[in-house]
Amino acid sequence: MGGVPTTFAAGPVRVRVPATSANLGPGFDALGLALALHDDVAAEVTASGVTVSVAGEGAGDLPCDDSHLVVRAMRAAFDELGGQPSGLAVECVNRIPQARGLGSSSAAIVAGVLLARALVSDGAQRLDDDAALRLAARIEGHPDNVAPCLLGGFTLAWTEPSGARAVSLPVAEGVRPTVLVPTERGLTASARAALPATVPHGDAALNAGRAALLVHALTTQPDLLLPATVDRLHQDYRAASMPGTAAVVEALRAAGVPAVVSGAGPTALALSDLPEGFEAGTDWQILRLPVDVRGAQVEQGRLGHAERDPVAAGRKS
Repeated sequence: MGGVPTTFAAGPVRVRVPATSANLGPGFDALGLALALHDDVAAEVTASGVTVSVAGEGAGDLPCDDSHLVVRAMRAAFDELGGQPSGLAVECVNRIPQARGLGSSSAAIVAGVLLARALVSDGAQRLDDDAALRLAARIEGHPDNVAPCLLGGFTLAWTEPSGARAVSLPVAEGVRPTVLVPTERGLTASARAALPATVPHGDAALNAGRAALLVHALTTQPDLLLPATVDRLHQDYRAASMPGTAAVVEALRAAGVPAVVSGAGPTALALSDLPEGFEAGTDWQILRLPVDVRGAQVEQGRLGHAERDPVAAGRKS
């Protein structure tokens, strides 16, 4: 950074990052919603080496070295901030289900970028919020999940030649998200591979109109959410790889509930209350999750007792 040496903070910092749901039906790679289910991550600079501990979701599966996504994001941010620290200690308490379409990778990336920034004495001046979004989107490959994770609420994200940009809009009171999370996992890369290179012009036109209507429905008129969440660009193409999710979404929509595939799936997202007595099956967890309006929150210090509890905070329906 212009020859100015990088000075690192002496103590630990922590960040709370929300789960997110992207696409929301027709808003493919553009619209996202932050949900009140959180990962807590803390980090501090050490004399040497890298240590990572993981509790909760992904414990025993995620790497505990430099290849951990939080550390990789921190390294990328430290490069932007002007220098790497001598060592790092990272503690992750994960509640966001892994590989389910709820933005676990975006949460890890945003956590890493913000932790690195907070560990540099003038990090906010060297890497402002707009630059943090651009970096997180570059690491993730698209901005639709990192935007709501950073900003909170309902976000519209897009990419310009200079990188990702996003705005956050208030959500109407009648929007009541519920996620239906299956035990099976999904992979974004596989879900993207199922998409065709081109789509019919009529389908593209329909999605453009419904995405515009969805912005209005989510912010002003929730009674329009059912027609606003119609999609022709991605969900039908992915249905064969997640038939259980497709069946749940179809059943909910038939009952008048605005339901969509969350991100690349296989989680389903309903934007209003479920029908009385609705059962997805024994292999599904149903959580009512309010919209997280704050986005990622950084504080000084280590994780406390409450942050170290890996139990999901969502309310079972």
